[in-house]
Amino acid sequence: MSIALTLHLLGVIIWVGGMFFAHVILRPVLNEQLEPHQRLPLLLRVFDGFFPWVWGSVITILASGYWMLFTHYEDVTGWWLTLMTLVGTLMAAIFIFIYVLPYHQFGTALKGDDMPRAVAAISLIRQLILVNLILGLSITLITTMGKYGFF
Repeated sequence: MSIALTLHLLGVIIWVGGMFFAHVILRPVLNEQLEPHQRLPLLLRVFDGFFPWVWGSVITILASGYWMLFTHYEDVTGWWLTLMTLVGTLMAAIFIFIYVLPYHQFGTALKGDDMPRAVAAISLIRQLILVNLILGLSITLITTMGKYGFF
């Protein structure tokens, strides 16, 4: 249980922390300092480096989460646990969508020098990352408070 929980938490920290950094810190600085023709290739490189970590985190979070759910929490299914499972699975689905569609469209558009299409793709990625960031922060707070009896 302790290994699964540790892996679960590390995955959450990497994924949600990375989204927080990218959305709250990196994005505003890039928008302030660079023009789109400079900013967009840099963002693609950032995603190229970050998304393998997200894949590892998503797989780790889901595997450890479902393992703990079915082995440790099988008799203790509080509403917070059900909510965490649903939101975590939704977040994984949103990431997979980002990776499969707008991320690949973004890379293809940049390689083809199609800036309007690249801007549209990065805009969708930004919006979906914000959704996942809000879900990730919210579910972390709600689950922690639910597990320790604040609700």
